[in-house]
Amino acid sequence: MTAEAVELLKQLISTPSVSRNEKEAADIMLNFMEKKGLRPQRHGNNVWAVCADFDEKKPTIMLNAHIDTVRPVDGWTHDPFTPEITDDGDTIYGLGSNDDGGSVVALLEVFMLMCGKSRTYNLIYLASCEEEVSGKGGIESVLPLLPKIDLGIVGEPTGMQPAIAEKGLMVIDATAHGKAGHAARNEGENAIYKALDDIHWISTYEFPKKTDLLGPVKMSVTIINAGTQHNVVPDKCVYTIDVRSNECYTNEEIFAEIESNIKSVPVARSFRLSSSGIDEEHPFVVRCKELGLTPFGSPTLSDQALMRFTSVKIGPGLSSRSHTADEFIRVSEIAEAIDVYTKLLDGLEL
Repeated sequence: MTAEAVELLKQLISTPSVSRNEKEAADIMLNFMEKKGLRPQRHGNNVWAVCADFDEKKPTIMLNAHIDTVRPVDGWTHDPFTPEITDDGDTIYGLGSNDDGGSVVALLEVFMLMCGKSRTYNLIYLASCEEEVSGKGGIESVLPLLPKIDLGIVGEPTGMQPAIAEKGLMVIDATAHGKAGHAARNEGENAIYKALDDIHWISTYEFPKKTDLLGPVKMSVTIINAGTQHNVVPDKCVYTIDVRSNECYTNEEIFAEIESNIKSVPVARSFRLSSSGIDEEHPFVVRCKELGLTPFGSPTLSDQALMRFTSVKIGPGLSSRSHTADEFIRVSEIAEAIDVYTKLLDGLEL
């Protein structure tokens, strides 16, 4: 199983699949799954399969990982699109090897194995696209086409430790309004000064609810723009707020709190990317603990943000390797992932 997974991973690394340009990678996944007799389906560049024994009376688990990558950064000493394996045969270099190729191939092997076993649940495997940009053509476009999902297992590089909570993201553009005037005279109302009062509140306010897993809601002003020339008091100041939500609040609740406390006019770009999580007493988490795995809270975003059902994130590799030069994953990590996923799923009762 590991050898087959590595060969598929090498094909994926060799095929550029930057977000929104995953057609060839999706072709590879579709062809592989067809050769394995899985009867895959495709929507855009998302490819999925359902175990043949699907029973609508049973709960359904979805195994998900993404086939898209970021663009290669500067600093690579290996060709990012050539899967290079070290002399010891354990380390594979290549763009997307760690994020998220290791999870893509490991979960697919486990899916094929579990489809042949007796289960008390249905099983779906989904290789999604556009994850790195949270694109509309990614998992969000596929979920309405699938049966009701009771548990999503999202493969991302977590060192095969279960992330049982994940921070959400909301970006807000706020506009402070003033009145233009000549800077040499005591005229106008400076929109920058008005924005500063709001920015001070944003930088010091603490939402009361926080947890050990994800900590507090984090707000950061990351972009600001105002003024047209040195001698004109600006009548408008526009700034951007990056908001990372914990599992205690919806994005809508956070927005309402911000809106009621600042004088600027805030506009959320989207409420889509919510925080997510799973109860520590969920049977899957209990199994993780029985295997000696350590639940934690993840600050990084994944396709979980677009899931409106119970989900957990766990996969081979390390998050610190993602989006870096000379990205790699180890063959031993893929082998471990196949083993751990199988132990978690075999005999699981939801």
